[in-house]
Amino acid sequence: MKTRNLIILLLVSITSQAQQFVGDWKGELDVQGKKLEIIFHITKKDNVYTSTMDVPMQGASGITLDKTEVNNNSITLKLSQMSIEYVGTIANNQIVGEFHQAGMNLPLTLTSFESKLPGNTTLPSSKEELEKLKAFEKGNFNYSVSDYFAKPKASSFQLSPNGKYMSYREKDENKKRHVYVKELATGKVKKAIEEKEELISGYGWINDERLYFSMDKGGDENFHIYGVNIDGSNLKDLTPFDGVQASIENILKEQKDYIIVSMNKNNKQVFEPFKLNIVTGDLVQLYKNEDIANPIQGYQFDKDGNLRGYTKLVNGVQNQFYYKDQKTGDFKLHTTTDWNDTFSIISFNYASKNKDEAYALTNLDSDKTRIVLYDLATKKIIKEVFSNPTFDVSGLNLARKRNYEIDNFSYEGEKNEIIPVSKLYKDIYGRMQKEFPNKEVSIVDYDDNETQFLITVQSDKLFGTYYQYDAKTKKFKILYDLMPQLKEADMAEMRPIQFKSRDGKTIYGYITLPKEALQGKKVPLIVNPHGGPQGVRDSWGFNPETQLFASRGYATLQVNFRISGGYGKDFLSAGFKQIGRKLMNDVEDGVAYAIEQGWVEKDKIAIYGASHGGYATLMGLVKTPDLYTCGVNYVGVSNIFTFFDSFPEYWKPYKEIVKQIWYDLDNPKEAAIAKEVSPVFQIDKIKKPLFVIQGANDPRVNIAESDQIVTGLRSKGFDVPYMVKYNEGHGFGKEENSIDMYEATLGFFAKNLKK
Repeated sequence: MKTRNLIILLLVSITSQAQQFVGDWKGELDVQGKKLEIIFHITKKDNVYTSTMDVPMQGASGITLDKTEVNNNSITLKLSQMSIEYVGTIANNQIVGEFHQAGMNLPLTLTSFESKLPGNTTLPSSKEELEKLKAFEKGNFNYSVSDYFAKPKASSFQLSPNGKYMSYREKDENKKRHVYVKELATGKVKKAIEEKEELISGYGWINDERLYFSMDKGGDENFHIYGVNIDGSNLKDLTPFDGVQASIENILKEQKDYIIVSMNKNNKQVFEPFKLNIVTGDLVQLYKNEDIANPIQGYQFDKDGNLRGYTKLVNGVQNQFYYKDQKTGDFKLHTTTDWNDTFSIISFNYASKNKDEAYALTNLDSDKTRIVLYDLATKKIIKEVFSNPTFDVSGLNLARKRNYEIDNFSYEGEKNEIIPVSKLYKDIYGRMQKEFPNKEVSIVDYDDNETQFLITVQSDKLFGTYYQYDAKTKKFKILYDLMPQLKEADMAEMRPIQFKSRDGKTIYGYITLPKEALQGKKVPLIVNPHGGPQGVRDSWGFNPETQLFASRGYATLQVNFRISGGYGKDFLSAGFKQIGRKLMNDVEDGVAYAIEQGWVEKDKIAIYGASHGGYATLMGLVKTPDLYTCGVNYVGVSNIFTFFDSFPEYWKPYKEIVKQIWYDLDNPKEAAIAKEVSPVFQIDKIKKPLFVIQGANDPRVNIAESDQIVTGLRSKGFDVPYMVKYNEGHGFGKEENSIDMYEATLGFFAKNLKK
């Protein structure tokens, strides 16, 4: 008995010592008389240790180590790519060991500490420094930053399925945007959802008695779905799982208390479908996504909630669509395509007796995506129903009330285009165009009986106005002007443009021109590359950002460079492995076009963007240092290597695709290119002022990306203002943070463009 107790005590002791390694550790290396701080973050899950490393002086953080091995009271940490190894032994709450790199063996003692905030908290500029930056913006302007970026007093209008109620979001004096429900017959209003510390990212109707809304924590994008009655009662977190991202796959109109949600609950890298009772919160898993190497990335349910098909990502770069045989119930391989080809079901054709008939989106036999009627059993196209020779099409709306007849098609060209098909839609759309000429008009909601419709009216100079349309009286009634403070006559024109790239491609884009430019005066230009970059594009319409810049006398150029979406798969693929290279060429060719038109001053050009646009800002300052006067990098990538290493778990199955879009870092030639187009390695080429902006909780572009570029430039003597918000993620969602950011950005532009 005594021997057995001794063994148990030894095991407890070993486990306790091993567990002590978990946490945050820091120490200083003495490298030829210089102190270099090293930080390790060690975690343990399912009995497996993992770790990351920060080197604050070099602006590096969140670097994933490829080996974390614990043996009793010793630990080995290794990063093979950089030939780094640390071996240490724990004693008295310290780890004493040696740090090995490039033939150096340096003593390193680590001390435990509590790391509370992401990134290097010594780097962000102080409030006083940022206020000084804002002060460079001087003048009497008709509109303030808050006029453009304050959330509308009311917004997000929706109708209940029975048309008895209308819901909307309304902002209070504390800038919280609660959801209210109004009974249309009586005018009675009740608060249904209260927004507290965290932002409500979206909401909607599930049935006539219950609403849903989604919310994350501080911008971490791990969204939970909540259910609540229209009077605010029976509030329930329907997906109460920490570190899990949930989204709605289907709202089952025929089963009013049920929805289908997708969650990475069982494995953070993949998503699985669950049928969810929105009253009780009961969950039933509908299918398992167990092949992690070849995960399912999309599920196809019919209107009754039956799983009819799914798409697997195979070998990281191919899509396999499996379709359910109506006779046997088995899922069989239907189609194999490359990841960048399109074959997807928009909707089954419920008007047909053939249960295998569906409307599909495809470009398998064409460059541009088109809509076809397709027989899934015979694998044959029945007929093409809509296409466009220049642009991809994607929009198809069916009328549930009228046996699922086609209401309209839509696509995005230079502007959004709607093609009415059904008699009802032709009538309503014709009336909308007559009532609101030269505007973009669209139906955003209607009740199940098609008696009440919600209409939005927009343009490049009008943010948006909601109207209610009564199908019986054929009358429009204004509901709400979202931004009444911005007068249409004062807003700037957003003009569609197109030009030829240096290698002969037709490139589309937009330029927003202040009135001075239209009067023949050359004005400063802000070049605004979009995020993504693949499959994303800029669009025509009201843009508060470009309107703000125009109000200060700046033109804004937005180029849909190669790799942008909507222009066909050849245009998309022309940008693969050209990020930081030909994509930048297209942007530069757009700048040359704007100069040729006589709109802009060639010596006063700034570049500004977010995400990939932030990366493009940095690369613009690197690649063409004499073209730009200054740049603003907003949540942008600075180091392709650390960007890849910091992917969130649910991005990791797509890493092979990202290699095809960006660069394959396992290929020495492509890794060399990636280093050439990683701005952090080209800091010596940056000569112009830079402002950096970051959300600390960003799961897509880790704060390390911004920390690296700020640290690197400051080490060269650059004064780099750096704004970090510790309650934000990939872009700022909180109104006060957005206003603060744009005020500082305007100050930065004024300092550098209005000299």
